Amino acid sequence: MTQPAVDVRGLVMTYGATRAVDGLDLQVEPGTITSVLGPNGAGKTTTVETCEGFRRPQSGSVRVLGLDPVVDAARLRPRVGVMLQSGGAWSGVRADEMLHHVARLHAHPLDVDALVDRLGLSAAGRTPFRRMSGGMQQRLGLAMAIVGRPELVFLDEPTAGLDPQARRATWELVSELRDSGTTVVLTTHFMDEAEALSDRVHIVDAGRVIASGTPAELAEAGARNTIRFTARPGLDVQSLMGALPHGTKVEETTAGHYVIAGEVDPELLATFTAWCAGQGVLAESVLVERQSLEDRFLDLTGRSLR
Repeated sequence: MTQPAVDVRGLVMTYGATRAVDGLDLQVEPGTITSVLGPNGAGKTTTVETCEGFRRPQSGSVRVLGLDPVVDAARLRPRVGVMLQSGGAWSGVRADEMLHHVARLHAHPLDVDALVDRLGLSAAGRTPFRRMSGGMQQRLGLAMAIVGRPELVFLDEPTAGLDPQARRATWELVSELRDSGTTVVLTTHFMDEAEALSDRVHIVDAGRVIASGTPAELAEAGARNTIRFTARPGLDVQSLMGALPHGTKVEETTAGHYVIAGEVDPELLATFTAWCAGQGVLAESVLVERQSLEDRFLDLTGRSLR
């Protein structure tokens, strides 16, 4: 059986009376992009920082590439890349100097010039870090995290502050990292980013992992899909609801605009169209909407990611 790249068991972290992480279990399989999502205060940042070796577990165990991230920090440092949400470079250093310095710390770094071109850092190469835009600082942080060819990389908000073109380029680079065998642990406030990139997602709330799976599995697990349609105003929604499977909800949101919410499948759709035929209702603009990962996140946590 393959050893997890990250293995967290029963992690507990408290700050005064606050239990930030409450017996959390989380595994990351090698060669995957795994997103750790949660609303603010959920415990995800503390968990990831513990995996990175910045915090010592108060209870439970954390193993990264089979090693203790605190005790074995010196052995892990050449094998793990970390992109912090902000900072990570000296305020007065120029981008090209910082990246060449980090590259020299590794035995087999990536080609720095090629990485600079790939991430669009050329324009800021001679600019001190403190004067770089937030987006440029993010690009430099990503470059510093991956220039050493890490086996595992932690990326914290890698596309914050980036324009759409740079964001798409970053997505492509992260996918290429995974395809080359690098394990990626991603934290992000962009749900579309997690949905597009992740092989697996862990949703954290109240200090625990409350749901795990692929983006599609998590979205489908709620089975809260909808049919939207237009028809003449004032349809008997109670009659329609009675014809549909138990638990299905029907609402006229505005005059002539209707939403059916429930476990939408071919049988429900057939029942709906049969009811319309029996009532002489011409349903127009019929649209079946599948629940998204963001919908499921809201269902589980009651809060948005941002």
